[in-house]
Formats: sequence, structure tokens, C-alpha cells
Amino acid sequence: MPPSPEVIVAIGELLQPLLETLERVGWVQRHLFPPLASRLADELAPGADEIAGPLKAAEDLDWPDDLRFMRDRLVDVSRQTVELVTAFVAAAKSPDNPIDLYRALRRFARVQETLYPLAPALEPVSRWFLEPERRDDDDLVARLREGALRDADLRVGVLHADNERDARGGFSLYVPEQWDGRAPMPLVVALHGGSGHGRDFLWSWLSNGRSRGVLVMTPTARDRTWSIMGGEDVDAEPLRQMVETVAARYPVDRARVLLTGMSDGATYTFLCGLREGMPFTHLAPACGVLHPFLMVPGGLAAARGKPIYMVHGALDWMFPIATAHFAREALREAGAQVVYREIADLSHTYPRDENPRILDWLVDGAAATA
Repeated sequence: MPPSPEVIVAIGELLQPLLETLERVGWVQRHLFPPLASRLADELAPGADEIAGPLKAAEDLDWPDDLRFMRDRLVDVSRQTVELVTAFVAAAKSPDNPIDLYRALRRFARVQETLYPLAPALEPVSRWFLEPERRDDDDLVARLREGALRDADLRVGVLHADNERDARGGFSLYVPEQWDGRAPMPLVVALHGGSGHGRDFLWSWLSNGRSRGVLVMTPTARDRTWSIMGGEDVDAEPLRQMVETVAARYPVDRARVLLTGMSDGATYTFLCGLREGMPFTHLAPACGVLHPFLMVPGGLAAARGKPIYMVHGALDWMFPIATAHFAREALREAGAQVVYREIADLSHTYPRDENPRILDWLVDGAAATA
């Protein structure tokens, strides 16, 4: 039976403030700079109240059995979003402990993971998981829905290989639902920051891969961070094997295999991506530094001719902008093909809005402008 008018109204009245609030969360995450926390909290705070009323109405409504999954997901996502907003606002009132700001925003990945299975059933959700410039593409939305619902053994969508959040050393993978089962796809391998997890970092790239038909793999380091602290490199060979595992199941465009990462993941992007025998054709480190191992004589030999897209924030408080200038010049002297993007309002956080430019550069060779 089709859903009742009351259920349809309840879904619409909850989805609008929920998706608008999640959009604000993404904006706050991108612009997080601890000295501006109170201002960011003011932008985010209204979302909790805007969700509360429609959430209660949805909880009180009698849903048909065949829509219980949808009801439970929407309620869960809405509650998690309210908790995220509340935690961020509370953290903003305690400026002496900025780490709590980052902890609050880490919930954003789990919120998206919970919401995503509703994309084939709820068009506004599907459009939200696209790049903003592509949300009005009706044909793309239709192809994504058809691909997600088709009865085929293509294994598309969000997949995980030994990558539960209490595990290390696995990876998550996004395979675009609109993939036709034959065409080679570019592969983005995206490395989380220190103490992060690949299952969470997937959501920094999913909307871009989904919009453009690009495979996205997000590994999890074997330890708390990547092999940048000295000693044995325990991550390089597993990364190479992960790429080969994915390429054995899906046709990877071997001329477009991007290694990218944030913070420690960016530092390891330099270190691992400039190592002989690795499959990465392009590098795109964000908010990281050149590893000291690369500064020994001959350490940058593999950089000659390598396409490298560097992103750094002028407000970065962990790795000051001078470190990026040093890396840029060292790489250029070594013969790398460097695109350098210095972003005036970026602090030490991942610039998701830069992903479309990175993919233009990867896929089409388009040069970004500063």
C-alpha cells in the first residue's frame, strides 16, 4: 500500500530541516577554526530546534510496517544530528578545550552513513549526496536510483573490507551505483588524518565519487596513524595490495589512480606516493608536510614529472603555511608538476569543497587557479 498522506507530510517536514542542518554541519566542519568557534556555533545552533518538532511528530505517527526501516533511519539520523549540534555548541562555550569541537564533528560521518541507505527511496536525500552543482541533474539522480535497485551482482554502493570502527588495517570502498559494469573508472585512495579511520573519511569523498562515477577507497592505518613516525613502514605494501584487490574486482583506470590525504594522511601521501613501485599516478596532499625522509639527497627523485596537487590553509595552526611554501619549492626543484592551492579561510580541516577541482585535474588535466 502507498504511504498515507500523514506519513508523506511527516517525511517532508522532517527531511527539510534535517538536510538543511546537515548542510550547515558540513559548512561548519569546512570552516572550523577554534578562535571562531562561538560564531560557528551560532550558525549551527538553530538546527536542533528546527529538527525537534518534526522529529517528535514523526516519532508519534503510526507508520506502516513496510516503512519501519525508513522511519527508524530518519529518527536515528535526526537524533544523532541534534546530539552533534548540541555537543558542538557546548564545546564552543569552553574555548580552553578545542579538541571537543573536533570530537563533536566526528559524528558527522556516522550520521551520513546512517542516512545514505535511504538515498534510493528518498530523492531529496539522493540529491543531498551529490556535489551542489549536480543536485539538479534529474538524469543522474534517476541513474543512481536505478543502479542501486537493479538486480545484478555488480556490488555497487558503500562496501567495507574488515573496516569496522574498532578494527585497523581494513578499507572502505564506494562503487558508483550508475557504473555500467564495464567502463574503467578513476580510483581515489584517500588517507585519514592522525587517530582517524577510513570508514569515517569515506564521507569526505563519497558525494564527489557519486557525482562523477569515480571509485573511492579509504583505508585505515594499521596503527593510530600512518607510518610516518620512523621505524618500519607497515602501510605501503598493504595499500598497494588493496589497490590490486579493488582492481581485480572493478576495472580501474590505471592512468588515474590518485593518492590523497589529510594532515598525517597528507604527509604519508608524500612519503608513500613518492616511493618506487607504488601504483599512484597522481598525489593530492591536503594540510600536510614533506616527511624528513624525503629531504635526504635523492629523497625526491621519484617526484620528477609527478603530478601533485597541494592544498594548504593560510590559517593552519598545526602546520603553518611556511611549511607548505617549503614543500612546494622543494617539489618544483625536484621536477614535480605542482599545482599549489593556498586557501585563505582554511584552517587545519579537510577542504571538501576542493574535491571537484582535484577531480577536474585528475580526470581532465584541468589546471586549478589559486
